[in-house]
Amino acid sequence: MTEQVRVAVVGGGIVGCAVLYCLAKRGWSDTVLLERQELTSGSTWHAAGNVTHFGHYAEITRLYVDSLRVYLQAEAESGQSIGFHKTGSLRLATNRSELDAYRGLERMYGQLGIPYRVVGPAVVADLHPLVRIDGVAGAAHTPDDGHVDAVGATHAMAKAARAAGARIRRHCPVQALQKCSEGAWEVHSRHGVIRAEHVVLAASFWTRELVRPIGFDLPLYALEHHELITDDVPELKSLAFELPTIRDPYGPANFRQEHFSLLCGVYESDPRFWATQGVPPDFGQELLAPDLDRLETHLLRVIERVPAFGRAGLKTVVNGPICFTPDGCPMVGPLRRHRGLWLAAGFPVGIGTGGGAGAFLADWIVNDAPPFEPGMIDPERFKPERDRNRDLAKVRDTYARGYVAP
Repeated sequence: MTEQVRVAVVGGGIVGCAVLYCLAKRGWSDTVLLERQELTSGSTWHAAGNVTHFGHYAEITRLYVDSLRVYLQAEAESGQSIGFHKTGSLRLATNRSELDAYRGLERMYGQLGIPYRVVGPAVVADLHPLVRIDGVAGAAHTPDDGHVDAVGATHAMAKAARAAGARIRRHCPVQALQKCSEGAWEVHSRHGVIRAEHVVLAASFWTRELVRPIGFDLPLYALEHHELITDDVPELKSLAFELPTIRDPYGPANFRQEHFSLLCGVYESDPRFWATQGVPPDFGQELLAPDLDRLETHLLRVIERVPAFGRAGLKTVVNGPICFTPDGCPMVGPLRRHRGLWLAAGFPVGIGTGGGAGAFLADWIVNDAPPFEPGMIDPERFKPERDRNRDLAKVRDTYARGYVAP
């Protein structure tokens, strides 16, 4: 039996649920989301949940701003907590050139109406007393940043979307996409066929596999990414405030407070790709084997920056796949050669940009025009002819740079 809907969303992570929710907010509830396993399977469930307003490109920064707005809106409507901690964040500059680059962004943030300032080492030490400021030239301070519960934010949007009439089908893996002669799309799953005017692929690293049979070679690849959580840090128990998140190009790494522990995400200089020949059919909420030996040089730099991190033992080590494009920016928008087919994939910072991407894409679909020029997130920025080895090399280099300014 064939079912007819206006929009079919493929993928039940934070991005897919954001698209579904934002479409419903704009009055489009004749929609269905298809998730191959459970909501948040893939990368969302093990994400650190960091949300920020800092970005070198206006398009990305707009996604950051709208993401938190969307999550808080869904929380208010659904009653599902997103667990937002407003701590602010500091993006460290390790030299004068990086600091000048941060100052160069002040005009953009002023135009966007985002609280933003460039501060010196003394202010960094005052805001984050666990950080050693040796070698720190200053930092970009975005006080409205923080972190959310990624699972909670996803379910808040799913709950609000359902309340507005949208449908969600779990354990419904998509097997094929087919363009119909009259312009619609058929989405084939093991539970039947759905015919849709629009199809949104928000399936992270599975997206590449879904579009390959219809002639697209998208540069979407998964990399292993480690996050570590320490045992309790005594210094945190004596503080009267929650520390801001630190993003440090020296590591490169990010770290933030997690209750009385420190959570650290590391960007390896020699990252490992995962499943480049195809994602295992049954992969869902599994983790990959951790490899701390690969991280030794980076962890020593983290300890140099935050000595308390080195004094605390490790409680949890998580290694999970995250999706990257060659330039590190997501692909959000239409595949113009196939009208009605949309991408929302390639999010290395999926929680930070997922809600905003949902709003951006929903506006474009409903109004047949983007709310702002897509620029660095336009899928069409990549030429159809791909050199796989070159793409992999660029992905590796982009990941390894971490927080070094582009």
